[in-house]
Amino acid sequence: MSGFDDTLSVIDFVISDEPAPHCQQCGRPRSDSPSGDFCSENCQRVWRGRHTAATPAEDDGAQPVNPLTWLGPPPAGAFAKPGHEVLDAVVTFVSRFSAFANEHAAPTLALWYAHTHVAERLYVTPRLILDSAEPGSGKTRVLEVAQYLVAKPEMTISITPAAIFRMLADGPMTLLFDEIDAVFNPKTGGNNEDLRALLNAGYKRSATVTRCVGDAKSMNVTRFPVYAPVALAGIAGGMPDTITTRAITVHMRKRRFDEVVEEFIEEDVERESAPVRADLAEWVGRVGDEVSRARPERPDGVRDRAAEIWRPLLAIADAAGGHWPETARKACRHFVLEATAQPASIGVRLLADVRQIFTAEHTDRMVTAELIRELHAIEDEPWTDLQGKPLDSRRLAEELDRYLVRPKDLKVSDKTLKGYRIDGDGGLADAWSRYLPPPETGATSATNATPQVTATSGVAEAPSSAATSATRVADGRGTQQPLAPALTSPVAEVADVAPAKPDHDTEWDR
Repeated sequence: MSGFDDTLSVIDFVISDEPAPHCQQCGRPRSDSPSGDFCSENCQRVWRGRHTAATPAEDDGAQPVNPLTWLGPPPAGAFAKPGHEVLDAVVTFVSRFSAFANEHAAPTLALWYAHTHVAERLYVTPRLILDSAEPGSGKTRVLEVAQYLVAKPEMTISITPAAIFRMLADGPMTLLFDEIDAVFNPKTGGNNEDLRALLNAGYKRSATVTRCVGDAKSMNVTRFPVYAPVALAGIAGGMPDTITTRAITVHMRKRRFDEVVEEFIEEDVERESAPVRADLAEWVGRVGDEVSRARPERPDGVRDRAAEIWRPLLAIADAAGGHWPETARKACRHFVLEATAQPASIGVRLLADVRQIFTAEHTDRMVTAELIRELHAIEDEPWTDLQGKPLDSRRLAEELDRYLVRPKDLKVSDKTLKGYRIDGDGGLADAWSRYLPPPETGATSATNATPQVTATSGVAEAPSSAATSATRVADGRGTQQPLAPALTSPVAEVADVAPAKPDHDTEWDR
């Protein structure tokens, strides 16, 4: 029966003189009740209290007005808050108790908290890392507030992998780890490889951990799901790289003396956060299917795993509307392209510095000894002290070999010495294009470099015109974007260059 027919039935009951077969309050048969409408005096009293309670009318109470509660509850979502107001309320709430280093932190936290309420419908959940250079920078406070806003929170300092995957057997919950740097600190001597692997794999819904369950007589192989939203707080530098690549890292800093936040009184926070969390869960639940199917547009330069972990947060921002689509993309650009602009590994830093040297010297090849001298001269890099030793030719070759860059023979007058080139098999150009961002447009390109060694006077062949042709690479979304001008020029496998005086003959001859 439709809602309209239900309404007509109620109206017929109100104006009809015929007794109803069932009690109008509880629905049971009236039996031998003397009332034509109710089975007992109690049901009659309750019904009248619900349907005849008068409220003052606008005409000073001359005529009583009966509420229309008998029409039933309002349609779902009739008084629901829009998404942008819900997320704004979350940002306001978390900002009461924390002083963040930049404007992008609080909106990112709000989006991350929101995604936990729809994690079971998503394919990927990004890890959230809260780190700082020193203790007392507010990491724990963020987690303490988060536990009252996320879905199914489980806050812990120390927990075993076995406990985690058994807890997750009934579905995703939000794991909030504090002091995680102590867990992964190699000085503690603990074996936490299982936990690291679990956190790595569990960012995707398809991840499972396989274990044998039962006794020796009845042993079964069981696959436990390990998919769950995870937030990790700890001192910077103690997190495995395999986890940080799957995470959004929010750097916390100590508050300045002029920065004031509200006192954290847990019982007050628990009470005051309840309506904020309820609104967040209700709204995200309404847009959950839309978010899970969305393929949001991402900022330029955000690709591969970064695009994968930001996709649910950008989809939530788009569903919220208002300023949130733009706010989320600004935060995405900050955390992906700006906050992590420094090379993540020693090898990538080495590639970047080598490219800088080649570009500054306007050369497409350099002997090993000269390249090492230039690297040692960079004051803010670690090349004079790598695990207590300066970078030498052997360590340089080992580091670059991981990127398939290998030393080649370079002819210096009548000597053949080892060195590195941009072009050809084992050259630097391919590694630069894969592991470094394109050089800044204002920088001098090594394309126009002459094939010579720094501080030499010999004349070498000029690069051919083919060296200036631009290459193109995919940006990860099916479109083609022009790369920076090619960094290579075709030269002979063994090039004639003028001699340069080495610092040490033994190192020069390597």
